[in-house]
Amino acid sequence: MSLKDLRAALDSKQISAVELAQKYLDKIDTDDKKINSYITVCREGALNDAKAAQELIDSGNSGAFTGIPISVKDNICTLGVKTTCASKMLENFVPIYDATVIEKLKKDKFVMLGKTNMDEFAMGGSSQTSYFGGVKNPYDTDRVTGGSSGGAAASVAAGLCAAALGSDTGGSVRQPAAFCGVTGLKPTYGAVSRWGLIAFASSLDQIGIIANSAFDTGYVLNGIYGYDCNDATSSKKSEGGYTSLVGSDISKLKIGLPKEFFGDGIADDVKEAVLNAAEYYKSLGCQLVECSLPSLEYAVSAYYLISSAEAASNLSRFDGIKYGYRSGLGEDFNDLIKNSRREGFGDEVKRRIMLGNYALCSGYYDAYYKNATRIRTQIRQEYADIFEKCDVILTPTAPTTAYKIGQQENDPVKMYLADICTVTVNIAGLPAISTTCGYDKNNMPIGMSLIGKAFDEKTIIAVCDRFEHDFARKEADLK
Repeated sequence: MSLKDLRAALDSKQISAVELAQKYLDKIDTDDKKINSYITVCREGALNDAKAAQELIDSGNSGAFTGIPISVKDNICTLGVKTTCASKMLENFVPIYDATVIEKLKKDKFVMLGKTNMDEFAMGGSSQTSYFGGVKNPYDTDRVTGGSSGGAAASVAAGLCAAALGSDTGGSVRQPAAFCGVTGLKPTYGAVSRWGLIAFASSLDQIGIIANSAFDTGYVLNGIYGYDCNDATSSKKSEGGYTSLVGSDISKLKIGLPKEFFGDGIADDVKEAVLNAAEYYKSLGCQLVECSLPSLEYAVSAYYLISSAEAASNLSRFDGIKYGYRSGLGEDFNDLIKNSRREGFGDEVKRRIMLGNYALCSGYYDAYYKNATRIRTQIRQEYADIFEKCDVILTPTAPTTAYKIGQQENDPVKMYLADICTVTVNIAGLPAISTTCGYDKNNMPIGMSLIGKAFDEKTIIAVCDRFEHDFARKEADLK
């Protein structure tokens, strides 16, 4: 059921909030053993949330999220509930405050089912670097979910929540949504407060949404967007009304197809499915515009230099003294810090901290980090040039579909290059939404992304919604 239908069912008393929460909790108990999408399941808390929600519903004062069961990625702070970032370093961390997005949903008495699994500190593209074990794809449990919000995507795809909050630093909402056959929205940088999101790369991180449809992502965004005085990077430009254009005429839109996103490195079946989606929009009357993003070839390098440099700074607080896991080894102050970090961080986190510190070192700063920031400026300008003649941009979400667990995780370069289709959106601070546009020969979902102008989420949601409705109808006819 869509979130709108769930809202109607709860308000009309077709089902109570407690019954709905219990159904999801029962399904988590039976199905999540093979998927591992949750790190912490809030059974008692969810039922208490549901009871409070039902009282509000009975009073006739329910809000958009009253009684709606949602999962939360485990790097978003939740008062009194463990927030581990899937790391040994924060295995027992219990926040004393809620992230702003959680505060907003709590005002409506939403039901938090639990905290979802992820790549450690959101660093990875497979959700296999978690200290608590990797996440498995509900379509095929031998395959990855993508990352880092793999647990969030799997929880939605497997029907273990109605919607999920995730975070997206270089594609971490959109790529797992594509791999798991659901819809993922990365809002414009600053549209949603990052207060309470444990930082990976502060200039790139953005809380996003994974749900069963474009409409549902807009529904959730309507509840969490907005300026926050606690977050200096949040913006006052967000307008809300993110589902207001759903159902409107999109036939006059111009859709850009950057040629670099359809070149070598993109699997043939992925390319074919996305170009078929482009033809669908053309059949509606939309104009397809060939365009170019020349700096795409440098995007992955620039992204990993910028994000790793920021990660090295942000994670320096975890030393076993001020924050995080403390080793029992060490004869002095320096040994204690060294051993705490060695034991507390996983290999991928250590790799990125070392890369970030290297890029910031005297003698290398100009050659690496400074050049990466110049590429960032160039990519932003190239997107601005494209949007002078296009309304939205259509690209693949990932070069391939979900691959077998263990197939790429031991090759960092191959893993990093898999982010080629998503990182430019974060570098430019733009909104993007991913949805399913087909299936490969193994019946694994293929994702396409629609990129919009800054703070124009409502357009990409409407364009995505139109495709989803007709694609679902076509799939139903084939079945």
